[in-house]
Amino acid sequence: MCGAAWQVEMKLLADHGYRAIAHDRRGHGRSAQPWDGNDMDTYAADLAALVEALDLRDLVLVGHSTGGGEVVRYAAQHGGDRVAKIITAGAVPPVMVKSSSNPEGTPIEAFDEIRAGVLKDRSQFYRDLAFPFFGANRDGAEVSEGAREDFWRQGMLVGLQGAYDCVRAFSETDFTDDLKALDVPMFVAHGDDDQIVPLADSALKTAELVQDVTLKVYPGAPHGIYGAYQEALDRDILEFIRS
Repeated sequence: MCGAAWQVEMKLLADHGYRAIAHDRRGHGRSAQPWDGNDMDTYAADLAALVEALDLRDLVLVGHSTGGGEVVRYAAQHGGDRVAKIITAGAVPPVMVKSSSNPEGTPIEAFDEIRAGVLKDRSQFYRDLAFPFFGANRDGAEVSEGAREDFWRQGMLVGLQGAYDCVRAFSETDFTDDLKALDVPMFVAHGDDDQIVPLADSALKTAELVQDVTLKVYPGAPHGIYGAYQEALDRDILEFIRS
C-alpha cells in the first residue's frame, strides 16, 4: 500500500491542527521504481532524506505493517532528536520469519508463496489477499467491495521488483536492536485477529523490548485498518499524540 492508505487519518490530524505528511516508499504509489534499494535500510534512509529535506522536528511517526518496521528503523538509526513519539499498527517488528532464534515465527515457505503469487498473477493475488487482510473471510464481516478494490489498486501501483523484494524486507528484517534502542514513547496497536502479522509474533514481543511502550490489542480486529477498528484506532492515535 502507499500514502493514500492514510488519507482519513491525515484529514483527522489536519482538522485538529497538526501537520500530516504521508509518503510513498520507493517502488510504491507515485514514487520512482528503482531496481535496487528495496530493503528496510534504504526505506529508512529514504525517510531520513525526506525528514531532513523538510527539516521536520518534534515528529510523531506512524507506521502500519511494513511501514511500522520502517519508522522503527528510522527512529533508531536516523531519528536523533527529531522524533517525539512512535505509533505502529499491525507492525512487523521484531521479526516475522521463523528461525532457530525465532522458533515461533512464520515459516519461510509462507513468504515464498507470497513471492510466487506476485510473480504468477499479482493482480489476482492482491484481490485474493484483500479478504484475509481485512478479515472479510470471517463470518459476519462487513468489509466493502470498495475497500478491497482500493487495496488491489494500491497493490497494482507497486512495481514488480519492488513488490517482490519487499517481501524479504518485511519478513526477514530483524528489528530487535532497533526496538531496544528507542527512548521515546511508543504506542503499539494490533488486532487480535490479524491474519497477516500474527499478534503473538509481533506486538506482544515488541512490547517486551521497548522502554516506554503502551500496548493496545483490539478484539476481533484484522490487519487492515477499516471500519470500527479504524474508528477506535484513530481516536487512540489522536489521544496518544495529545498526551
